[in-house]
Order: sequence, then C-alpha cells, then structure tokens
Amino acid sequence: QIQVVESGGDSVQAGGSLRLTCEISGYRYWTYCLAWFRQARGKAREAVAHIDGDGTTKYTSSVRGRFTISQDFAKRTVYLQMTDLKSDDSATYYCAADFRMKVCPSLSEDNFEHWGQGTQVTVSS
Repeated sequence: QIQVVESGGDSVQAGGSLRLTCEISGYRYWTYCLAWFRQARGKAREAVAHIDGDGTTKYTSSVRGRFTISQDFAKRTVYLQMTDLKSDDSATYYCAADFRMKVCPSLSEDNFEHWGQGTQVTVSS
C-alpha cells in the first residue's frame, strides 16, 4: 500500500529556516495532488501548500513568499522549504497525497486519501 512518511521537524529560532521531507512509496501515478497541512495547538488543521503532477503550486496567504513546496519525481519525495519562520508557524506538519485528483483542489479541501503521521516544528522567539 501507499505509505507517507514526514521528517525534518525541529526546534528553531524565529527567522530561521527548515526543510521538511515527505517520502511517498507504493505508487506509479502521474496525476495527483501532494500537500502539506499543519495543525497548531488549539487550532484546526489547515492546508499550507499544494503541488500537482505538473508542478503547479499554491500556498495559503500566511506562508506565501516564505515557504516553497517542491517535488523530486525520481526520489518520490515532496519537500517544504520554510524560511523566515515565525512563532505562528509552530505546529505539527502533515504530508498528504491523493492520486484520485488530476489537479489539486481548493486549499479548503482536506479530503485526501493518504496521510503521514506528522513532524513537529517549534519556532521560538
């Protein structure tokens, strides 16, 4: 079966950078949506960024210009490069994948087929 595993979470100072990695195994699809979500303490889960098989990306407004989602087809890996981190970025970050999708949906859509277990990001001031 398809498995999703995140890594790279850490504790960093405000203004620092961090790259999250998501390894996805067990698929050979060419059309899909890959996404990063996050959930902070006491808050609902929210989509951070999407990328589809054509490389089209989208970002939630709070991270636009600071975060970059990318993928490596050969390594079956999706990344989230985070820069200029703020305390409000502290959260558990989840990778999600859906191979039913030809393109990524609205950022408000969270009905993804496959989810990782999450990786913790803590930003201190």
